[in-house]
Amino acid sequence: MWIISAAYLFLGMFNILFAWLGMICFLVPIIMSVAGKGKGYCNNYCGRGQLLDLMGNKMKLSRYRDIPKFLKSKTFRYGFLVFFLIMFSNMVFNTYLVFKGSNELKEVITILWTFKMPWNFSEISMVNPWVSQFAFGFFSLMVTSTILGIITMILFKPRSWCVYCPMGTMTQMISKAKYNDSKGIDI
Repeated sequence: MWIISAAYLFLGMFNILFAWLGMICFLVPIIMSVAGKGKGYCNNYCGRGQLLDLMGNKMKLSRYRDIPKFLKSKTFRYGFLVFFLIMFSNMVFNTYLVFKGSNELKEVITILWTFKMPWNFSEISMVNPWVSQFAFGFFSLMVTSTILGIITMILFKPRSWCVYCPMGTMTQMISKAKYNDSKGIDI
């Protein structure tokens, strides 16, 4: 799966429409968690986790230090999830504005939600502007989360990103809710 993750990032640089494939990384973990598979996607199939593991362990790019306690805390993990969902919602809203015709297509990838990288790699005029706008926004999120994963992989243990990954936090929340629901516990 790490090959798919690396290919996704590579292909997205040449044709932004490949960014839509990243929705698989959003939907499959949630579907698996709702279906009762817990964090099975994270533990067994996540291409980003496998890529970070490969870079950290096989390529020896990791310092193998314990991740700081604050990154493991519920407050940070849930706060980062909320922040991530706000950024995702903003991306969807911008896509809606382009769809509605209120905004022009912004052919830009934003790294770390701040740094704008101009887009000059491919012709995207063959699709509706909102389709491209979603792709630019989604690819920005995926590249940003990959950069954060690489930074924490280098500074700490290889899969340190997995500790505070928004998808992992969401699937854990779903799993806990399903477990508590099956036990008849109100949450």
